[in-house]
Amino acid sequence: MKTKNLFKKVFQFKETNCTILSDKEGAINKATSSIKYHRKELEKYIRNNPKFLYSLQPVPVKDGPLIVKLMAEASEKANVGPMAAVAGVLADLAVRDMTPAGSKVAVVENGGEVSAVSNRPIDIALLAGDSPLSKQIGFRLKEFPVGVATSSGLFSHALSFGEAEAVTVFAVNAGVADAVATAVGNLIRGEDCRGAIERGINEALSIEGVRGVFILYKGIVGKAGQVPQIIKVSPEEES
Repeated sequence: MKTKNLFKKVFQFKETNCTILSDKEGAINKATSSIKYHRKELEKYIRNNPKFLYSLQPVPVKDGPLIVKLMAEASEKANVGPMAAVAGVLADLAVRDMTPAGSKVAVVENGGEVSAVSNRPIDIALLAGDSPLSKQIGFRLKEFPVGVATSSGLFSHALSFGEAEAVTVFAVNAGVADAVATAVGNLIRGEDCRGAIERGINEALSIEGVRGVFILYKGIVGKAGQVPQIIKVSPEEES
């Protein structure tokens, strides 16, 4: 991500690894506090509701903290387990808590999932492991708020049943993008590359809140919907 004239902090809390950008230094502290608070709330909920942690299907939630409700809503839309949305929802909540501090640029990247509100374009790189396109191309975000998430069946530590180098989803928020990227990534497999990509695109665009999708599978690229401008990434722009 471009960081010129912005405050930047790389932040780690347990398994959460974030890069936070803002035009206001105080907003950075709001984001880190938000991530700690909501992660602790999630952990407390899981202790009494372990199914929420392990399920690969949506889990209905009647009473629970805000992070749990948002994760449940996003996973329901994508028909995946709620933990598929955890990184994105944490990023969304951090951005939400940054804006009252007067921040006009509030960007949180959490494990590759991005939530952003900005009054200027934000460039992000595509991370796809050993793919030749990884860190060579990216996206120029201009429409905000936006959530971006990438799932990989080859290069990610996250659970995926697919084989795509990258499935990147652009959505109304990072929670939805995160859950949908997982769902679509699970579909991308088999020898019929173009058919798999088409299947993934159709699934992504059928889900409420999705704006666009970019799929890289065995060197073939497919994209549809409102995909931001694709750009060449220079080394100083990588996060």
